[in-house]
Amino acid sequence: MPELEPIHADHVTPILYVRDFQEAVAYYTKKLQFELLWDWGDPPEFGCVRLGRAEVFLCEGGQGKPGTWMSIFMDDVDGYGERIREAGADIVDGPVDEPWGCREMRVRDPNEHVIRFTQGLPPREPKLEIDRAPLNTAIEERLLALINDLAAHKRMTLGEVLEETLLHSFEPTENESVASPHVRSTFSHIRDLKSKHGIDYDAHASYRFVERAGEAPRNRRRRTDGHG
Repeated sequence: MPELEPIHADHVTPILYVRDFQEAVAYYTKKLQFELLWDWGDPPEFGCVRLGRAEVFLCEGGQGKPGTWMSIFMDDVDGYGERIREAGADIVDGPVDEPWGCREMRVRDPNEHVIRFTQGLPPREPKLEIDRAPLNTAIEERLLALINDLAAHKRMTLGEVLEETLLHSFEPTENESVASPHVRSTFSHIRDLKSKHGIDYDAHASYRFVERAGEAPRNRRRRTDGHG
């Protein structure tokens, strides 16, 4: 038998039963931040909503039944959760770290379908035993405030954020820049934190930092250690 050419499939699109198409579209676009990509019929009874690259078909009165479960992977489930919670989405639980290596949030729609919004967690195995040493230093106070807020956002200690950032900065990328541990959504959060703390300088400003004469920085009286 001759060898057959492989079949190249693109993606899977779930089709969800909905009792009312317009109600479902309103929930997905207003509460879950999807966009309506297209609809069909007059009045429409079938259509497609999209979040990023994830598409879902909605079908009024057919092609399934209430209570379907599905999973959508994303890069910042916590940030997304904050947005849809404010919009009034029905969040069943989460976001929470699961033992299978994902952080998940479960959301219910008006037709009892449940979506598991999922973010992969960085691998933490095998464990690498280390000894942490105290770090007594002072850094620009607005930058320290930002790092503390960033650590809380990422559910890390201050020391862990510094370790993560430094280790990435030591690794060059293909275009001779340096690596970053942050995803796109985290950069957006960092921009907000810069505005919050009044950071108006760029990445090269550290070469120009000088302490104000006659003022001992408040940071100097604190101890910043490797445990945060």
